[in-house]
Amino acid sequence: MPPMSPASAFARGLRAAISVPAGVLFATALGFGALARDGGFSVGHTVFMSLTMFALPNQVVLVDQLARNEATAAAAFAVALAAMRLFPMTATLVPLFRGSRRRRWLELVAAHFVAITTWIEANRRLAHLEADMRLPYQVGLGLAISALMLAGALAGYALAGTVPPVVSAVLLFLTPLYFLLSLMATSQSRMDVAAVAAGCVLAPILYAVVPGIDLLATGLLGGTVAYLIGRMRARRSGT
Repeated sequence: MPPMSPASAFARGLRAAISVPAGVLFATALGFGALARDGGFSVGHTVFMSLTMFALPNQVVLVDQLARNEATAAAAFAVALAAMRLFPMTATLVPLFRGSRRRRWLELVAAHFVAITTWIEANRRLAHLEADMRLPYQVGLGLAISALMLAGALAGYALAGTVPPVVSAVLLFLTPLYFLLSLMATSQSRMDVAAVAAGCVLAPILYAVVPGIDLLATGLLGGTVAYLIGRMRARRSGT
């Protein structure tokens, strides 16, 4: 079998986007497109948000903030807080892109396509690829998923008004449900499971107590609680 070339790795990444996770994201993007139209945004605004913001939760936060006539600075701050969860994903994933030579501009492109879906898929697949093939693979995967999300957003925008609000809400709910199931499936230790469980318990409470920063607070508090529980268990088992 001939060795894989960067072009074939890129094409393999494009094909990998044809999957259940991508289908879920497409369905969720339908809901986002409908939400954007209901919020008074133009199709140009919807396309711009879909292309420049790879993570759907960030897009939803921005539309929600601006639709409620919040100040631009407040909307930007809310989006920045929601995007902070992507930093540790990017920090752990980007080193995997480095091969025998650095291609910084391409690494920046690949970093743009880091969200929880691509992060999970990359952690599943990149280890099985040669180091020099990982970066083109990730770019292909990201571009294909971005195109699917844009197509879903445009379809949802066109269908807005013909789909009942409850259907749009269900479509938007598919992504967090998929994220939850994926995190549970990829958990490798009891500490991982404890972190997910703590997040599920704390999320609705913190949403009521500190709306706007509830996602960040849930991650920090839930992860800390899970870490402390894991440390306590490790100490007990070591004594």
